[in-house]
Amino acid sequence: MTIHEILAAFKTKRILVIGDVMIDAYMLGKVHRVSPEAPVPIVSLESQEQRLGGAANVALNLQSMGATPILCAIVGADKEGRILKELLEKQNMLSSGIVASENRVTTVKTRVIGNNQQLLRIDAEDTHPLNEGEEQLFLASVKRTIETEKIDAIIFEDYNKGLLTPTVIGGIIALAKEYKIPTTVDPKKDNFLAFKGVTLFKPNLKELKEGVGIDCSFQNRDLFDQAIASLEKNLGNEITFVTLSEHGVYIKDQERNYHTPAHVRNIADVSGAGDTVISVATLCLTTELSIESIAELSNLAGGLVCEKSGVVSIEPDQLIQECEGKQFN
Repeated sequence: MTIHEILAAFKTKRILVIGDVMIDAYMLGKVHRVSPEAPVPIVSLESQEQRLGGAANVALNLQSMGATPILCAIVGADKEGRILKELLEKQNMLSSGIVASENRVTTVKTRVIGNNQQLLRIDAEDTHPLNEGEEQLFLASVKRTIETEKIDAIIFEDYNKGLLTPTVIGGIIALAKEYKIPTTVDPKKDNFLAFKGVTLFKPNLKELKEGVGIDCSFQNRDLFDQAIASLEKNLGNEITFVTLSEHGVYIKDQERNYHTPAHVRNIADVSGAGDTVISVATLCLTTELSIESIAELSNLAGGLVCEKSGVVSIEPDQLIQECEGKQFN
């Protein structure tokens, strides 16, 4: 397949994204002096922005690639929760899968930027796990979404904010198996080994080491292979996909494995690269591309967003430019 054929296939896909959503808020201004009250800069505020963050950034990446993302998450029954739904609607995304809880606050990460430098970040959030009532309410919402929408794949996007409990993870994987929907995971340390039986599991190297308790590096292949074997023994997943930072990515299924090195780039910001990688990998999986093509395209996409400052989505034109003339299978 050419990159044009692949992108055309992406446009037919409907992907359910399940994970912790948040608002990324920015206060931007200029610094001209230090406060007389404390040794801190005074920021003359010029503008404020609110953007979709967390699992919603995965949805933005999917949308940028032409797919239709459907987001299922829990927010607080608060002003910020309403703002997040409004941001989704402005982006032409469905907000019907967003459940509001009286027991939580909506996660907001506020960054104070002065003279184009981040000076301070303020996090307002609840990170305790969902209670039993919230779990059942959320699982019912996900089940409703799966039954009413045509879903081609499910992405679990974990930010350790309490949504993805073992009960929620197990319940959704069971639903996915019932409806024969492939599942992909971008994990965090908590509940790392709870995603049993998923299709594709995508940790970075640090998460792999912490998750299985083996201090490995890609250069020491014996230990690295031990870590992969331990992971797959615990999870029973079909595909393991490890991002290796400057060493590229490694992917393995039941029959073969493949490593593609990182491309030489001018790195501006690695924020959000993992969101891009899991989005493109999932779309490639639903298009039935080989593990080699999944690795190549996801690695390219993740590297391209690192060339821009801030959390940004991958643009199809960037991939076309990089992949023009190449064939993928």
